[in-house]
Amino acid sequence: MRKAMIVWGGWPGHDPDLCASMIRGWLKAEGFEVRIETTTAAFADPAIHDLSLIIPIYTMSTIEKAEALNLCAAVRSGVGLAGHHGGMGDAFRDSVDYQFLCGGQWVAHPGNIIDYKVDLTKPDDPIMKGLKSFEHRSEQYYMHVDPANEVLATTTFTGEHAPWIEGVVMPVVWKKRYGAGRVFYSSLGHRAYELDVPEIRTLMTRGMLWAARE
Repeated sequence: MRKAMIVWGGWPGHDPDLCASMIRGWLKAEGFEVRIETTTAAFADPAIHDLSLIIPIYTMSTIEKAEALNLCAAVRSGVGLAGHHGGMGDAFRDSVDYQFLCGGQWVAHPGNIIDYKVDLTKPDDPIMKGLKSFEHRSEQYYMHVDPANEVLATTTFTGEHAPWIEGVVMPVVWKKRYGAGRVFYSSLGHRAYELDVPEIRTLMTRGMLWAARE
């Protein structure tokens, strides 16, 4: 049986407890044994090197250097990492080790909750197969991203709320390698209920399964 660990905490505005519960249910349905932790100390546990998958849901907050390095080492050795929105992409702002691992960092969501479109860039990728571009109402994440990411979906900023970024095409969903490990990220899912949007739930579930070590 594959083993996963969800670590939730940090800023409560992203419903980390509810997201953890939902994702735990998805993974259990896929046959995973799921461990839930609520402090970053879990990332320092040597036992995480034996996991198949780690899911951080920990917006903002801080992580100790030793915790970040052990997490990075675990993924580099083959453990998968997957997450969404600020729970992964706006966690531990002071840790460049963590940001290098994830492949991106949130910096803004101009206009806050707005309507925007998610465009698939690789519709034939197994994670996205059968899905189509879709409209979404939420925070449109503007991120600083790793050019080595394999981008699966993007969004285009209109410039309505920040004129200087009109026409900017921003990655929304990506996957990447980190050593022997696989990393998956989606910037979608500001609140827990958004994870039940069919397209978001599908790509998140497939992304986690892709990232997980067999």
